[in-house]
Amino acid sequence: MARPFALSIVVPVYNGANSVGRLVDAIAGLQISGGHEMVLVNDGSPDNSLQVCLELAKRRDLPVTVVNLARNFGEHNAVMAGLAHARGDYIITMDDDLQNPPHEVKRLFEFARDRQLDAVYSYYEVKEHAAWRNLGSRFTNWCADVLLDKPKGLYLSSFRCISAFVAEQVLNYAGPYPYIDGLVMQVTRNIDRLKVEHLPRADGSSNYTIRRLIRLWMAMFLNFSVMPLRIATLAGLAIGALGLLALLYIVGEAVIDSRAPRGYPSLMAAVLVVGGMQLVMLGVIGEYLGRLYLTTNRKPQYIVRDVTRPPEG
Repeated sequence: MARPFALSIVVPVYNGANSVGRLVDAIAGLQISGGHEMVLVNDGSPDNSLQVCLELAKRRDLPVTVVNLARNFGEHNAVMAGLAHARGDYIITMDDDLQNPPHEVKRLFEFARDRQLDAVYSYYEVKEHAAWRNLGSRFTNWCADVLLDKPKGLYLSSFRCISAFVAEQVLNYAGPYPYIDGLVMQVTRNIDRLKVEHLPRADGSSNYTIRRLIRLWMAMFLNFSVMPLRIATLAGLAIGALGLLALLYIVGEAVIDSRAPRGYPSLMAAVLVVGGMQLVMLGVIGEYLGRLYLTTNRKPQYIVRDVTRPPEG
C-alpha cells in the first residue's frame, strides 16, 4: 500500500513545552524527498505541552498530527501510539529535548533508505547524559547482548529509524509492557548503526528517573526472554550443591569428632542465603505470572483520548 510520506518523525512529548516548538521548526526546514510529517504524542504531560502541540498542528508548512493520551503511560507505550498513527515509508523516533540535532534526522533517514535497511540505530562519540544514566545505559545494553541476541556493538538508542514493514510487525504486540528494541530484534536482523551528534539537553532536566529506568529494564529483562527463570534454576542447583557439600562436611566432622558440632553461625548463614535465594526465585516467577495476568486481562498498552490531524491542504 502506497504511503503519503517518505518519512514520519514520532516524538513522545513529556514536559516538553519549552523545546518541542523549536524541534518542529527545525524539522519543518528539512528537505526530504517524498515529504515528511511529524507525530507528536502527548504522554499525559503535566505542563502545557498539549496546548503547544495543538498550536503546532495548525501550521501548514509541515503536517503535524497530535496524539493525546489519557494519562502518562511511559515512553515506549507513547512511541507505540505514535507508530500506529505514522504514515511514512520510514519512521524515526526521537526525544523532544533537542539532544539529537534535527539535521541528523535527514542523515539517519537517507542512510536507512539508500541501504534498504529495516532499522538503523544512532550512536554517539560523546553522550551528553548524567554519569549514572550513562552507566545504566551500558548495563542495559550489556543485558540486551545476552537476552535479545542483538548484533554486537549495536547501541540501543531512542533515536532510531525503522521501516514501515518493521513498524507494522511491532504494532502486532498488544501487551501492556512494550519494549521497542526487543520487538524490533524479533522482526529483523537487517540492522545497522550510524554515528550522530549528541548535544546537551536544551531545557530542564531528564524525565528519566532511576525508577523509570528500572521499569524499562524490567520490560526488557522479563518480556523477551526466559533467561531469568534459567538463572534462577541454575542458582537453585548451585546452592543445593553447596548445601550437599556442607552436609557431608558436618557428617564427617561428627564422625571424626564425637562432640556435637556447634556451627550456629554457619547454620544461620546457610538459612539466610537459601531463604534469600528462594524469595528471589519466587519474586521472578511472580513477576512473570503478574505480567501474564495483566496481559490476559488486557491491561491497555495506551489509551488515546483524542487525535488532532493537520489542516486539509
